[in-house]
Amino acid sequence: MTMAATSVIDVGGGQRGIFGAGVFDRCIDDSLFFDGCYGVSAGAANVMSFLGKQKGRNYRFYHDYAMRKEYMSLGNLLQKGSYIDLDYIYGTLSREGGENPLDYDAIASFSGRLAIVATDAATGEAVYFGKQDVPRDDYRVLNASSCLPVLCHPVQLNGHAYYDGGVADPVPIGKALADGADRIVLILTRPVDFIMEGRFEELSARLLSGTYAACAVALRERPSRYNDSVALAKRLAAEGRCLLIAPTAVKGTGTVQRDPAVLDALYREGYRKGGAIASFLQSN
Repeated sequence: MTMAATSVIDVGGGQRGIFGAGVFDRCIDDSLFFDGCYGVSAGAANVMSFLGKQKGRNYRFYHDYAMRKEYMSLGNLLQKGSYIDLDYIYGTLSREGGENPLDYDAIASFSGRLAIVATDAATGEAVYFGKQDVPRDDYRVLNASSCLPVLCHPVQLNGHAYYDGGVADPVPIGKALADGADRIVLILTRPVDFIMEGRFEELSARLLSGTYAACAVALRERPSRYNDSVALAKRLAAEGRCLLIAPTAVKGTGTVQRDPAVLDALYREGYRKGGAIASFLQSN
Protein backbone atom coordinates (compact mmCIF):
# COMPACT_ATOMS: atom_id res chain seq x y z
CA MET A 1 0.00 0.00 0.00
CA THR A 2 1.36 3.44 -0.93
CA MET A 3 1.68 5.85 1.97
CA ALA A 4 -0.48 8.96 1.68
CA ALA A 5 1.41 12.22 1.22
CA THR A 6 0.90 14.31 4.34
CA SER A 7 1.10 18.09 4.58
CA VAL A 8 0.73 20.68 7.30
CA ILE A 9 -0.40 24.26 6.71
CA ASP A 10 0.00 27.09 9.22
CA VAL A 11 -1.90 30.21 8.16
CA GLY A 12 -0.19 32.51 10.66
CA GLY A 13 -2.00 35.57 11.99
CA GLY A 14 0.55 37.79 13.70
CA GLN A 15 0.72 37.21 17.43
CA ARG A 16 -2.13 34.69 17.19
CA GLY A 17 0.52 32.51 15.54
CA ILE A 18 1.57 31.42 19.03
CA PHE A 19 -1.32 28.95 18.78
CA GLY A 20 0.44 27.28 15.84
CA ALA A 21 3.72 27.35 17.73
CA GLY A 22 2.03 25.25 20.39
CA VAL A 23 0.72 22.80 17.78
CA PHE A 24 4.17 22.33 16.27
CA ASP A 25 5.82 21.89 19.66
CA ARG A 26 3.36 19.05 20.30
CA CYS A 27 4.34 17.56 16.93
CA ILE A 28 8.00 17.67 17.99
CA ASP A 29 7.17 15.94 21.26
CA ASP A 30 5.13 13.32 19.40
CA SER A 31 7.90 12.81 16.80
CA LEU A 32 5.56 13.72 13.93
CA PHE A 33 6.77 14.85 10.54
CA PHE A 34 5.16 15.74 7.22
CA ASP A 35 5.95 15.37 3.53
CA GLY A 36 5.01 18.98 2.89
CA CYS A 37 5.14 22.07 5.12
CA TYR A 38 3.32 25.28 4.11
CA GLY A 39 3.66 28.49 6.07
CA VAL A 40 2.01 31.87 5.68
CA SER A 41 3.35 34.94 7.50
CA ALA A 42 3.97 34.02 11.16
CA GLY A 43 3.06 30.48 10.18
CA ALA A 44 6.18 30.35 8.01
CA ALA A 45 8.31 31.18 11.05
CA ASN A 46 6.55 28.41 12.97
CA VAL A 47 7.28 25.94 10.16
CA MET A 48 10.98 26.82 10.13
CA SER A 49 11.41 26.26 13.86
CA PHE A 50 9.50 22.98 13.52
CA LEU A 51 11.83 21.80 10.75
CA GLY A 52 14.75 22.84 12.94
CA LYS A 53 13.25 20.68 15.72
CA GLN A 54 13.55 23.68 18.04
CA LYS A 55 10.81 23.21 20.58
CA GLY A 56 9.93 26.39 22.46
CA ARG A 57 11.83 28.67 20.10
CA ASN A 58 8.82 30.44 18.61
CA TYR A 59 7.10 30.69 21.99
CA ARG A 60 9.87 33.04 23.07
CA PHE A 61 9.43 35.19 19.98
CA TYR A 62 5.69 35.69 20.55
CA HIS A 63 5.67 35.77 24.34
CA ASP A 64 8.99 37.40 25.23
CA TYR A 65 10.72 39.16 22.35
CA ALA A 66 7.53 40.78 21.04
CA MET A 67 7.47 42.92 24.18
CA ARG A 68 10.66 44.66 23.06
CA LYS A 69 10.45 48.00 21.29
CA GLU A 70 12.99 46.73 18.76
CA TYR A 71 10.50 44.02 17.73
CA MET A 72 7.43 46.18 17.18
CA SER A 73 6.68 49.69 18.30
CA LEU A 74 5.49 53.11 17.24
CA GLY A 75 9.14 54.14 17.38
CA ASN A 76 9.92 51.61 14.65
CA LEU A 77 7.12 53.04 12.52
CA LEU A 78 8.33 56.61 12.95
CA GLN A 79 12.03 55.87 12.50
CA LYS A 80 12.00 53.00 9.98
CA GLY A 81 8.58 53.21 8.36
CA SER A 82 7.59 49.76 9.64
CA TYR A 83 5.82 49.03 12.91
CA ILE A 84 7.33 45.53 12.99
CA ASP A 85 11.09 45.34 12.44
CA LEU A 86 11.34 42.18 10.36
CA ASP A 87 15.12 42.52 10.04
CA TYR A 88 15.40 42.39 13.82
CA ILE A 89 13.19 39.29 14.05
CA TYR A 90 14.54 37.24 11.16
CA GLY A 91 18.00 38.73 11.05
CA THR A 92 19.41 39.97 14.35
CA LEU A 93 17.67 37.33 16.46
CA SER A 94 17.58 34.43 14.02
CA ARG A 95 20.97 34.34 12.30
CA GLU A 96 23.89 32.28 13.55
CA GLY A 97 25.38 34.15 16.49
CA GLY A 98 22.04 35.78 17.20
CA GLU A 99 20.09 35.46 20.42
CA ASN A 100 17.94 32.58 19.16
CA PRO A 101 19.26 31.28 15.82
CA LEU A 102 17.41 28.91 13.56
CA ASP A 103 19.07 25.52 13.12
CA TYR A 104 19.83 25.89 9.44
CA ASP A 105 21.47 22.49 9.06
CA ALA A 106 18.38 20.73 10.43
CA ILE A 107 16.13 22.73 8.10
CA ALA A 108 18.37 21.97 5.12
CA SER A 109 18.16 18.24 5.88
CA PHE A 110 14.37 18.22 5.40
CA SER A 111 13.72 16.13 2.29
CA GLY A 112 10.09 17.12 1.77
CA ARG A 113 8.42 20.14 0.22
CA LEU A 114 8.70 23.54 1.90
CA ALA A 115 6.50 26.41 0.73
CA ILE A 116 6.75 29.86 2.28
CA VAL A 117 3.95 32.01 0.90
CA ALA A 118 4.42 35.68 -0.01
CA THR A 119 2.55 38.14 -2.22
CA ASP A 120 4.17 39.94 -5.15
CA ALA A 121 3.27 43.54 -4.41
CA ALA A 122 3.26 44.53 -8.09
CA THR A 123 1.03 41.72 -9.36
CA GLY A 124 -0.95 40.77 -6.27
CA GLU A 125 -0.19 37.10 -6.97
CA ALA A 126 1.03 34.45 -4.55
CA VAL A 127 4.68 33.37 -4.66
CA TYR A 128 5.77 30.12 -3.02
CA PHE A 129 9.38 30.15 -1.87
CA GLY A 130 11.08 26.80 -1.35
CA LYS A 131 14.17 25.52 0.44
CA GLN A 132 16.31 26.63 -2.47
CA ASP A 133 15.31 30.24 -1.72
CA VAL A 134 16.69 30.14 1.83
CA PRO A 135 20.49 30.41 1.86
CA ARG A 136 22.35 30.00 5.13
CA ASP A 137 21.78 32.97 7.42
CA ASP A 138 19.50 34.69 4.90
CA TYR A 139 15.89 34.46 6.00
CA ARG A 140 14.51 37.33 3.95
CA VAL A 141 11.79 35.08 2.52
CA LEU A 142 10.36 35.08 6.05
CA ASN A 143 10.45 38.88 5.99
CA ALA A 144 8.55 38.79 2.71
CA SER A 145 5.94 36.32 3.97
CA SER A 146 5.32 38.37 7.14
CA CYS A 147 5.30 41.89 5.72
CA LEU A 148 1.93 43.39 6.65
CA PRO A 149 0.63 45.98 4.18
CA VAL A 150 0.44 49.52 5.56
CA LEU A 151 2.15 48.54 8.84
CA CYS A 152 5.37 47.67 7.00
CA HIS A 153 7.27 48.75 3.92
CA PRO A 154 7.27 46.01 1.26
CA VAL A 155 10.26 43.70 1.43
CA GLN A 156 12.64 43.98 -1.52
CA LEU A 157 14.00 40.62 -2.65
CA ASN A 158 15.62 39.70 -5.97
CA GLY A 159 14.27 42.78 -7.68
CA HIS A 160 10.69 42.31 -6.49
CA ALA A 161 8.65 43.88 -3.71
CA TYR A 162 6.70 41.53 -1.46
CA TYR A 163 3.93 41.70 1.10
CA ASP A 164 2.46 39.17 3.50
CA GLY A 165 1.53 35.83 1.94
CA GLY A 166 -1.88 36.03 3.55
CA VAL A 167 -2.88 38.73 1.06
CA ALA A 168 -2.86 36.48 -2.00
CA ASP A 169 -3.22 32.99 -0.50
CA PRO A 170 -4.30 33.14 3.14
CA VAL A 171 -5.04 29.39 3.38
CA PRO A 172 -2.90 27.57 0.77
CA ILE A 173 -4.87 24.33 0.86
CA GLY A 174 -5.38 24.44 -2.92
CA LYS A 175 -1.62 24.67 -3.38
CA ALA A 176 -1.05 21.68 -1.08
CA LEU A 177 -3.62 19.61 -2.99
CA ALA A 178 -2.05 20.60 -6.32
CA ASP A 179 1.31 19.47 -4.93
CA GLY A 180 -0.13 16.02 -4.24
CA ALA A 181 -1.17 16.12 -0.60
CA ASP A 182 -3.61 13.36 0.34
CA ARG A 183 -3.93 14.17 4.03
CA ILE A 184 -3.67 17.72 5.37
CA VAL A 185 -3.38 19.20 8.84
CA LEU A 186 -4.62 22.79 8.71
CA ILE A 187 -3.69 25.09 11.57
CA LEU A 188 -5.97 28.11 11.84
CA THR A 189 -5.58 30.97 14.31
CA ARG A 190 -9.24 31.89 14.45
CA PRO A 191 -12.17 29.63 15.37
CA VAL A 192 -13.20 27.13 12.67
CA ASP A 193 -16.52 28.89 12.03
CA PHE A 194 -15.01 32.39 11.79
CA ILE A 195 -16.15 34.25 8.68
CA MET A 196 -13.79 36.96 7.44
CA GLU A 197 -15.76 40.09 6.54
CA GLY A 198 -12.96 42.31 5.27
CA ARG A 199 -13.35 45.65 7.03
CA PHE A 200 -9.62 45.85 7.81
CA GLU A 201 -8.74 44.65 4.30
CA GLU A 202 -10.89 47.35 2.70
CA LEU A 203 -9.23 50.10 4.72
CA SER A 204 -5.76 48.75 3.95
CA ALA A 205 -6.63 48.39 0.26
CA ARG A 206 -7.63 52.04 0.06
CA LEU A 207 -4.32 53.11 1.56
CA LEU A 208 -2.39 50.78 -0.75
CA SER A 209 -4.23 51.39 -4.02
CA GLY A 210 -2.14 54.39 -5.04
CA THR A 211 1.17 52.51 -4.96
CA TYR A 212 0.30 48.83 -5.50
CA ALA A 213 -3.08 48.67 -7.21
CA ALA A 214 -2.98 44.93 -7.96
CA CYS A 215 -2.08 44.15 -4.38
CA ALA A 216 -4.96 46.33 -3.21
CA VAL A 217 -7.29 44.22 -5.37
CA ALA A 218 -5.86 41.05 -3.81
CA LEU A 219 -6.45 42.51 -0.35
CA ARG A 220 -10.12 43.10 -1.18
CA GLU A 221 -10.41 39.51 -2.40
CA ARG A 222 -8.66 38.08 0.65
CA PRO A 223 -11.82 37.52 2.75
CA SER A 224 -13.53 35.46 0.04
CA ARG A 225 -10.33 33.47 -0.55
CA TYR A 226 -10.03 32.75 3.15
CA ASN A 227 -13.67 31.78 3.55
CA ASP A 228 -13.69 29.59 0.43
CA SER A 229 -10.49 27.79 1.46
CA VAL A 230 -11.76 27.04 4.95
CA ALA A 231 -15.02 25.77 3.42
CA LEU A 232 -12.96 23.44 1.21
CA ALA A 233 -11.03 22.25 4.25
CA LYS A 234 -14.28 21.43 6.03
CA ARG A 235 -15.44 19.36 3.06
CA LEU A 236 -12.14 17.48 3.06
CA ALA A 237 -12.46 16.98 6.82
CA ALA A 238 -15.84 15.31 6.26
CA GLU A 239 -14.04 12.90 3.92
CA GLY A 240 -11.33 12.20 6.47
CA ARG A 241 -8.67 13.97 4.41
CA CYS A 242 -8.16 17.10 6.51
CA LEU A 243 -7.81 17.85 10.20
CA LEU A 244 -8.62 21.41 11.21
CA ILE A 245 -6.95 22.62 14.38
CA ALA A 246 -8.16 26.00 15.60
CA PRO A 247 -8.57 27.93 18.85
CA THR A 248 -11.98 27.84 20.47
CA ALA A 249 -11.84 31.62 20.84
CA VAL A 250 -9.15 34.23 20.39
CA LYS A 251 -10.34 36.43 23.26
CA GLY A 252 -9.74 39.62 21.34
CA THR A 253 -6.22 38.60 20.40
CA GLY A 254 -5.17 40.82 17.52
CA THR A 255 -2.29 40.69 15.11
CA VAL A 256 -0.09 42.75 17.43
CA GLN A 257 -1.40 41.40 20.77
CA ARG A 258 1.11 41.67 23.61
CA ASP A 259 -0.72 40.36 26.66
CA PRO A 260 1.55 37.56 27.96
CA ALA A 261 -1.27 35.73 29.77
CA VAL A 262 -3.49 35.65 26.69
CA LEU A 263 -0.61 34.54 24.49
CA ASP A 264 0.41 31.80 26.90
CA ALA A 265 -3.16 30.48 26.99
CA LEU A 266 -3.28 30.33 23.19
CA TYR A 267 0.01 28.46 23.08
CA ARG A 268 -1.18 25.91 25.62
CA GLU A 269 -4.44 25.40 23.74
CA GLY A 270 -2.48 24.81 20.53
CA TYR A 271 -0.21 22.30 22.26
CA ARG A 272 -3.20 20.44 23.68
CA LYS A 273 -5.14 20.34 20.42
CA GLY A 274 -2.03 19.25 18.55
CA GLY A 275 -2.44 15.94 20.32
CA ALA A 276 -5.09 14.97 17.77
CA ILE A 277 -2.61 14.95 14.89
CA ALA A 278 -0.94 11.60 15.62
CA SER A 279 -4.15 9.57 15.38
CA PHE A 280 -5.26 11.50 12.29
CA LEU A 281 -2.04 10.71 10.45
CA GLN A 282 -2.19 7.06 11.48
CA SER A 283 -5.83 6.53 10.50
CA ASN A 284 -6.70 4.79 7.21
